[in-house]
Amino acid sequence: MIEEPTYDVVVVGAGAAGLSGALTLARARRSVLVVDAGEPRNAPAAAMHGFLTLDGAAPDRVLTEGRREVEHYGAVIRRARVTEVGPVRRTDGSPVFDLGLDDGGRVRARRVLLACGLVDRLPAVDGVRERWGRDVLHCPYCHGYEVRDQPVAVLATGPAAAHLALLMRQWTSNVTFIQPEDFSLDHAQRAQLDARGIGLVVGDAAGLDITGDALSAVRLTDGRVVPCRALVVTPRFEARSDLAVALGARVAEHPAGTGSMVVTDPTTLQAAPGVWAAGNITNLMAQVVQAAAQGVQAGISINSDLVTEDTAAALPPSGPWAPIPEGPEEEAVRR
Repeated sequence: MIEEPTYDVVVVGAGAAGLSGALTLARARRSVLVVDAGEPRNAPAAAMHGFLTLDGAAPDRVLTEGRREVEHYGAVIRRARVTEVGPVRRTDGSPVFDLGLDDGGRVRARRVLLACGLVDRLPAVDGVRERWGRDVLHCPYCHGYEVRDQPVAVLATGPAAAHLALLMRQWTSNVTFIQPEDFSLDHAQRAQLDARGIGLVVGDAAGLDITGDALSAVRLTDGRVVPCRALVVTPRFEARSDLAVALGARVAEHPAGTGSMVVTDPTTLQAAPGVWAAGNITNLMAQVVQAAAQGVQAGISINSDLVTEDTAAALPPSGPWAPIPEGPEEEAVRR
């Protein structure tokens, strides 16, 4: 096996967060390897919105340009998946991570940035998976404008469903709330929906009706149909956290009950010693622009940490900056 170099940073994931972190680190003249499995979360979407100067751009265009920019500064991008975390080795007290890849290679890193995103667990309704990102949507700020003034249905799948329906009312006056039989609204939520003129249909969704390659209605199990041109759902968001856990990070349930996330320090985005996380893996609600910003934030934090380590290693072993040793010799040293 060819001996791999030890990179300053291995970035896992080449979405907006991972590429932004890699760009920041490569521009800081760090040696960077980006390992990417090629599974961008927003691949089904035709366009990305809310990113200044890139509003309406195809997601693939953004990632292609991002890879080009990262490689321009000397970072390496490798199509592979991290499948194994070896024991953390230490050189002069600092961590070195061993990572096994599914292409048979192994790489080493002084620091790791996890930007591998999340998995959307969609409701088990026929057709939802196939229409996901087209006319089955989850984010009003990503897609609301594109379905303005059209009939929209909101399928209740979690605790934020009523609020999601109220949000969609900002873009269209024709909103119908589909309440499954086992889902309940409290009195305040029902009053809010009524006050905004949002229709309520109680019943379980069975599938979608498609006309001319476009959504036309949601079919219920009792045969009723809810006409709509878009269906809004809230998936369960599950961070791709296996690698994070293997590296010592902690996973927790989101406070809103919408999914699981990797827990990080809010300022530095550090998740464990030598490990950082950015993007949807730690911020389930982040849009592309927010994920990119977190990647930059993590990259800055990682470089600062490496500078501290490099400086400590460069200092002579003795001097006024050296810590006073503990034990019986301490008093003699002070004299």
